[in-house]
Amino acid sequence: MTEETPGFEEKPDVPSDTTPDGAEPKDATPSPEEEASPAGDSVQTAGLTAQLDQVRMALNERTADLQRLQAEYQNYRRRVERDRVTVKEIAVAGLLSELLPVLDDIGRAREHGELVGGFKSVAESLETVVAKLGLQQFGKEGEPFDPTIHEALMHSYAPDVTEDTCVAILQPGYRIGERTIRPARVAVAEPQPGATSAAKEEQTDDEESGGTEEV
Repeated sequence: MTEETPGFEEKPDVPSDTTPDGAEPKDATPSPEEEASPAGDSVQTAGLTAQLDQVRMALNERTADLQRLQAEYQNYRRRVERDRVTVKEIAVAGLLSELLPVLDDIGRAREHGELVGGFKSVAESLETVVAKLGLQQFGKEGEPFDPTIHEALMHSYAPDVTEDTCVAILQPGYRIGERTIRPARVAVAEPQPGATSAAKEEQTDDEESGGTEEV
């Protein structure tokens, strides 16, 4: 006969995957926190997308500002360079204008055969220097009279010209690039009154006679 310990009852083995009697089965439905997780991720993604859009907008604004500043700087550089060239041309033109009487004397001495010896060497050196500075001489006999670059000091009529023509250069003109620092002073010959009309009539008669065929 086996003795049993008072107050102790031996319980049968229960499998671990079974639910004890009286215990509520575990609910497989997700908790509220688990249900709210996808919604929270969507809100977080939307927030990050909004921040990214703001950053992109700010970047575009800064890029536009930088491009505008760069364009303004380039315009400023071009304006400064243009002003610098203009100031240089004005300064050089002022200096060379003071030398024009000397160049006129050299030209007259050359015409009279007086440009000899050491004076010739000095004169040629001076002409070389002013040429390097951009000084150009203009004005030739026989060229049409242009009031923008010629100054007429004498007028006459000539039967062999069909337009106002420079027949004598009293003083040569000088320019630097496109800037005229002194016009050429010239004597101008104009066509004789009626000579142009007669020439046109003669030309017309020649054309008509040349176009007539003998039968």
